[in-house]
Amino acid sequence: MATKKTSMFTLTERLTISAAATETFATIDLGSYVDVGDRQALQIHSVDYVFQGTLPTTTTVAAMGNSGCIKVQLTDLNRGGLVFANDRALISSADLNYDNDAYLSRDIDLYPDNFGKGSDDGRYVVNDQLYVTGLTSVVAGSQAINVTVRVNCSIVSLSAKDFMAIAIQSTAADN
Repeated sequence: MATKKTSMFTLTERLTISAAATETFATIDLGSYVDVGDRQALQIHSVDYVFQGTLPTTTTVAAMGNSGCIKVQLTDLNRGGLVFANDRALISSADLNYDNDAYLSRDIDLYPDNFGKGSDDGRYVVNDQLYVTGLTSVVAGSQAINVTVRVNCSIVSLSAKDFMAIAIQSTAADN
């Protein structure tokens, strides 16, 4: 299906959430990696999330200050907010839950999102951007919650049929 053009590399984007109950957005520009003319796509192998406080030395618990939940999603279409798990644009998502009794957990959800171990395994993206959306139920005082999204991927060339199929599916998911 795909011919690898590069080895695996990592794209990162940091999302800073500074207000509770307000969705925060960031994008990862893929314009340098995706090329329609050459049928070049991005193959995503896995997605990881790193939760940190206001500074790299601040704990996430200190930045939250109280019981709450942090939700983060990575999509290949701009939905304008968090989406349900059956949305075809959803690539990966994570939840981090904390309560005052010092209970901290990652929700099962799709985190970490690992698309397989073989060279043909992965999620193919032909859009020119990835969209990161984050939401928290609580932020302490002047604190902020930083979530770094780490996308492990490679560049591949697809056959004309495969590229068109992925592009049509992506367009259909836009409706």
